[in-house]
Amino acid sequence: MQSAILKTINLTQKYGNHIAVDGINMNIEKGSLTAVLGPNGAGKSTTMRMLTGIRKPSSGDIIYAPNTTIGVVFQNSVLDDQLTVKENLMIRAKQYRNVGLKQVDILIHDLGLTQFSGQLYGTLSGGQKRRVDIARALLNSPDILFLDEPTTGLDIQTRLAIWQLLYDLQQNRQLTIVLTTHYLDEADHAQQVYIVDHGQIIASGSADEIKQRYASNQLTLFCPNAKQLNETLSPDMVSQVMNEHELLIKTASITEAISLITQHQSILTNFEYRLGTMDDAFVTLTGKEMR
Repeated sequence: MQSAILKTINLTQKYGNHIAVDGINMNIEKGSLTAVLGPNGAGKSTTMRMLTGIRKPSSGDIIYAPNTTIGVVFQNSVLDDQLTVKENLMIRAKQYRNVGLKQVDILIHDLGLTQFSGQLYGTLSGGQKRRVDIARALLNSPDILFLDEPTTGLDIQTRLAIWQLLYDLQQNRQLTIVLTTHYLDEADHAQQVYIVDHGQIIASGSADEIKQRYASNQLTLFCPNAKQLNETLSPDMVSQVMNEHELLIKTASITEAISLITQHQSILTNFEYRLGTMDDAFVTLTGKEMR
């Protein structure tokens, strides 16, 4: 089991009478991917600002392992639109005492920035800018990389490319990654997920544990008369007639799904089986879709 690189104890942030973060306890292991999920106003970004030292907690403790260094990718870039990618990174590198300019060339190569390293930062696409922002955050070879909504506004292909980059960094550099995101599927492979609402952690565990605990698998059966088929099911089975020909059944396992399909195969025209998702778990926990 990996050792904790960062933990919080009763982390709290108040703005007057409003409690934005209410006694959060987190344990982040070295080399892990940790996702902090929640609706707007849930306290995610406030938590990130405290973890990265931008804001001091009202109370509670943030404990880093000795000699831990951090990098941060903000929602809004801090780089200069009128400078090239390489110029931006070189200026930032000079702000660190022990970061040589060779590190800039290494990151440009490793993060796939070579083709546009001579372009003005302001002329880049959203995905290209995000790659450069990540490179800037990695200049000091941090132990933890914090990302606050790193793929907001990017198209699906660019999101996937950014995530492949992050997975590679985690695997190849043993980088600890902590992120907030609106896209729940981006937490599907997280070793640790914290779901936050109204400033409190309402669920935690690995992505698989969260889905297993709070997301039901769904079997959809298509047939001539969905209502009639529904009446033949066991009373303890959770089902819903969607329309005349479509019956939705919440089922725990693929074995149960196969049994139902086999039992009613003579009247079925089609079927669909879908595993529970982080979206399903989020709705179960908060009573609403991500807002």
